Amino acid sequence: MPPHLDWSAFENTDPFGFSPAIGTPSNPDAGYAAAASLCNGQQRCLAGHNEVMCPSYRVTGEARHSPYHRAQAIRAALAASPGDGSCFESEALRSALELCIGCKGCKRECPNGVDIALLATEARARAAASDISRRDRLFAGVPDLVFYARRLRVFIHLANIMPGIGRLARRLMRIAPRRPLPVPAANSFHDTHPLDAYGTGERGDVVLLADTFSNHFEPAIAKAALELLTGLGYRVHLPRRSSQGQPLCCGRTYLSQGRIEEAKHRASELLNTLSPFAEAGIPIVGLEPSCLLMLRDEYRALGLGSNVTTLARNALMLEEFLVRLVDETPSALPLKPLPDRQILVHGHCHQKAFGTQAAVERLLGMIPGVFVTPIKAGCCGMAGAFGYEAEHDVLSMRMAEEQLLPAVRNAPTGALIVANGTSCRQQILHGTGRSSLHLAQILLMQLEGTAQA
Repeated sequence: MPPHLDWSAFENTDPFGFSPAIGTPSNPDAGYAAAASLCNGQQRCLAGHNEVMCPSYRVTGEARHSPYHRAQAIRAALAASPGDGSCFESEALRSALELCIGCKGCKRECPNGVDIALLATEARARAAASDISRRDRLFAGVPDLVFYARRLRVFIHLANIMPGIGRLARRLMRIAPRRPLPVPAANSFHDTHPLDAYGTGERGDVVLLADTFSNHFEPAIAKAALELLTGLGYRVHLPRRSSQGQPLCCGRTYLSQGRIEEAKHRASELLNTLSPFAEAGIPIVGLEPSCLLMLRDEYRALGLGSNVTTLARNALMLEEFLVRLVDETPSALPLKPLPDRQILVHGHCHQKAFGTQAAVERLLGMIPGVFVTPIKAGCCGMAGAFGYEAEHDVLSMRMAEEQLLPAVRNAPTGALIVANGTSCRQQILHGTGRSSLHLAQILLMQLEGTAQA
């Protein structure tokens, strides 16, 4: 079975002497096997003092849920059936990968940068070739299904407030009973902002990538980012799909469910749309960490061609873009005081793994009078669709209860909670009843020349 992802970058690397039986130049699995073999047995992931990795192992304490064991399970599958793929459907491998939530902590904290999340995506794709559940199709297809869900938003709301209807829907799809179903906004961000560009452009041009979540479910976040950037003097471009003007999608939800070919299709479409901006050196700014950082990470493994390098170089989280602006022009971000207000900050796993979280804290610290308190927590536990899965709901909450939820509950009543990840905001709301804000919303509230929100 040929690999779904492009592992050619690993084909000529043999740093730890993986078995020639599972990785030779004539074997299409050579690169995949080499990537798994970067795990050379140091077992740093089992040490218990890691900042991010591995959330499921940290909670269960069972070695079989560690990145080390997952890498060995993938290598064993390759060794057992090279070119066949049947061992990727085994219960042993499924059990090893079931609790990998794709946090990317291993890629950051493993001495050899073993990317278990990407390795697991390939394994899931091979297993999913023979079995894709209705729930997996639902979670993967959110970017397409949301157009229909908007027409049914009243019924989704009723399912959330009427126990009988909600219980039946959740049982059919094996969705955790305690979780309210996400309700799309009545109007998406792109619906209410039909133009291709906004702002004067006196400071330059920038592309705002409104992902599926900030476009359809929390358009107030995309709107805040647009007003923030135009208020700073930028001309903000809003890219859309060329046909029918529909929003673009990075492919993250498809990739997370192992549906790599669908992810490639969506990623290729986004790449083709964004490449002219990237080639012109126009920054591409994103709001959702798992979406924007995919352009810098997983796009390299999707086999999309050389344009990915240029795109990755120009793709920035909002916090990175603004810190770069402040470094160049310290007075460019005038913020009003917010006296004696505490701001608690929770970082998305991908922000931590790719080193952008410090920029969030730095920007918030520029607001006069505030006390910025980073929440020293690992993964929130929601991890995209993971927390919605009935069989993983309890474990998801156990991850959150390690540090995140107690910190939020103990925060003063007037404290603001900042979390840039949509999953993180959901988990905080589900676990504590408290709402949290995106960085863009806080900065817009405090930007000089704008009304207090």
